[in-house]
Amino acid sequence: MNAADTFRFAFRSLTAHRLRTLLSASGIAIGMAAVILLTAIGDGIQRFVLSEFTQFGTNIVTVTPGKINTHGGSLGAIGSARLLTIEDGIALKQSRYAQYTNASVVGNAEIRAQGRSRRVTAYGQGPDFADAFNMQVEIGQFLPQDDPRNPRAYAVLGAKVRTELFGDANPLGALLQVGGSRFRVIGVMAPKGNVLGFDLDDTVFMPTARALEVFNRQGVMEINFSYIPDIPIDAVVSDIRRILVARHGREDFTVKPQQQMLNTLSTVLNVLKFAVAALGGISLVVGAIGMITLMHIAVSERVAEIGLLTALGATRARIRIIFLLESTVLSTLGGLTGLAVGAGIAWLLQLLISGLPVNIPWNYVAGALCISMLIGLMAGVVPAMRAAKLNPVDALRTD
Repeated sequence: MNAADTFRFAFRSLTAHRLRTLLSASGIAIGMAAVILLTAIGDGIQRFVLSEFTQFGTNIVTVTPGKINTHGGSLGAIGSARLLTIEDGIALKQSRYAQYTNASVVGNAEIRAQGRSRRVTAYGQGPDFADAFNMQVEIGQFLPQDDPRNPRAYAVLGAKVRTELFGDANPLGALLQVGGSRFRVIGVMAPKGNVLGFDLDDTVFMPTARALEVFNRQGVMEINFSYIPDIPIDAVVSDIRRILVARHGREDFTVKPQQQMLNTLSTVLNVLKFAVAALGGISLVVGAIGMITLMHIAVSERVAEIGLLTALGATRARIRIIFLLESTVLSTLGGLTGLAVGAGIAWLLQLLISGLPVNIPWNYVAGALCISMLIGLMAGVVPAMRAAKLNPVDALRTD
């Protein structure tokens, strides 16, 4: 019995018992499809979340008041430490790594224009905000390069605020009342939509110093430091600390590099993606158990056949190869079928549900396909060894 005969015999056995072949392969196919669907959704969500965080750029460091990364514990709320100020933001511009700096404050305010009023999120930002965070202006301009400590009372509207207050009319030059202060509208931002739950179109942007007056605050909430790309983040953080410690006398602030937060977030999302892949892998294990059971049944049903093969000169090694080949082919067919079904369903989900992030990670798919082949090989080991150990005389007596 040569190799060609072995392959031909194994394939004929599979086609002769079609129901058993279908049941064995379907368990692996279902497991493979589950792995693809779960990892596709998990990878899509990972890409979606990271894209939401990175659409404003990755070379940003955020400085907030209060030292929270200490060995002795937190210093508490902002009020227990020196506040960050507009002057701190100006000082950070002297860093050799600085690209843009932006002192920021945010609050909720009622705005009025054209006899209409609306409560929105109002941002106090510097003139570098749009460049630092890749924000686009649709009409007009963003806040000009005034003296940050005494800027003119200008305002820039979000796309939704412009529509709600002015409709289709051109708002440029109109007066806008924010709280008890009046501002001149000089621009409208391009639509941005919701980002991580925040509607960036339902906003008003004004100079930071003016926003501090509106919200009756003494210090800014954070300073955003955009640094030159490809500069080592440790050098950037060290320079920020050097400048602010020289001004404050101590490190009573917290420096948060966005890249470090993204790395942490990416690690967490990778763990979650692996976890959902493992959940799908449970289906593969269940399919393997079913295959082992059916292969044992196959050996029991084919005892006489095995005895005849042995009597005709087939060696025990050849008998083992036949059953191992059958189980490997079954698992491979099941894996490929599951791959086609899972990829098809993922494609349909992406087509029918536009907001659902679906992306198939092919490295996981290749791994699952290899695992399915390995499962088939392992599932056939015990039945194959059992078949090879049968005594040919006793086997031929079996009806």
